[in-house]
Amino acid sequence: MKVVVLGGAGKMGCIAVQDLAGDKRVDEVIIADRDLAQARTVAGIINSPKVSIQIVDVTDRGALVGVLRGTDACLNATVYYFNLQVMEACLEAGVPYTDMGGLFHTTRQQLELDDHFAEAELSAVLGMGSAPGVPNVQARYAADRLDTIEYIRIYDGIKPPPPDAVRFTYAVPTILDELTLPPMVYRDGEFVACEPLSEFEDYWFTPPIGLLPMHLSLHSEVATLPITFRDKGLRECFFKINYWGMARETVEKIRVLAEFGFAGREPVEVKEQSVVPRDLLVALMSQYVPPITDFLAPPKSQPPDWAKEIVTEVRGTKDGKPLTYRLGTLTCQGALPTGVAPARVAIWLAEGRIPPGVHPPEAVIEPEPFFEELKEREIYTQVSVTEFL
Repeated sequence: MKVVVLGGAGKMGCIAVQDLAGDKRVDEVIIADRDLAQARTVAGIINSPKVSIQIVDVTDRGALVGVLRGTDACLNATVYYFNLQVMEACLEAGVPYTDMGGLFHTTRQQLELDDHFAEAELSAVLGMGSAPGVPNVQARYAADRLDTIEYIRIYDGIKPPPPDAVRFTYAVPTILDELTLPPMVYRDGEFVACEPLSEFEDYWFTPPIGLLPMHLSLHSEVATLPITFRDKGLRECFFKINYWGMARETVEKIRVLAEFGFAGREPVEVKEQSVVPRDLLVALMSQYVPPITDFLAPPKSQPPDWAKEIVTEVRGTKDGKPLTYRLGTLTCQGALPTGVAPARVAIWLAEGRIPPGVHPPEAVIEPEPFFEELKEREIYTQVSVTEFL
């Protein structure tokens, strides 16, 4: 089995490469990236004979198709702006596809390729990172056990860094989009745009995380869950997170810059030079991205410096009786789920376990086997059910 990881030298892609290289079902993992130096660093740390490197720019369609052709699955770990381009290249190369999310709007566009993938007898699973991805499968677990669903509420809790920590642990452009674009929620049968960083509530997570302030954020789960489970009467679906795992003080600094126009996409003339404010802000923020070595799993002897729990609460009825399912997936191994989840789904795609077409995770990923695979990497899921006596 040969799997190509586009953006495999990146912050989340390198975790997927590490997981794939350690899986006995995989024979070869290709790091496909334009950053040769960083790709070599990742390959050196993983130190596996299974790992090879291909230099490619995803905007070069011919070169991309050439790298994809002959592989068994593509895991797209690039910034979500390229999702559609990569999917079209996979169609041409005849390769199954998965990614880490499309921030709602891009995901909905990707779903429109369903007929094309089905006709080509190819499979694609969208939004299969940590979140989106894990919450979709959690929701599926509960939905399989309920006759009706009232709401699906998703809480992504990350142990906060110190107040003075200025670190951006995933794609800076995506962080800016999540911080500035209106979150979409599903209420009373309609998708509604809300204010960024709105509708705060305190939520209790499993120790060592504890109580965190949670707010709305634009995310891909909300793009698909209401459609998948509309026949069960779903009336509400939202996604909340605590400052995207950053310090509140850091988020406030970015918000001030955005209010002054630094997140703007229209060029501004500065001393007879045309400058896009957002490009400048992304370049400056990128100076605060940790080195790639920080994203690969630390030795067992080192204590984790942060923890993450993804919680999905689903309320509905079974045989007329009200029930609430709470599924929590916890890891104390940093950002591992974001790389491990799509790596395991890439393997399922290569094995032919996913039917042709373009699918959200909740439609095609069987919960129990999936959570068993996460457990192999110390990512644990627990379920509780609340009912009225």
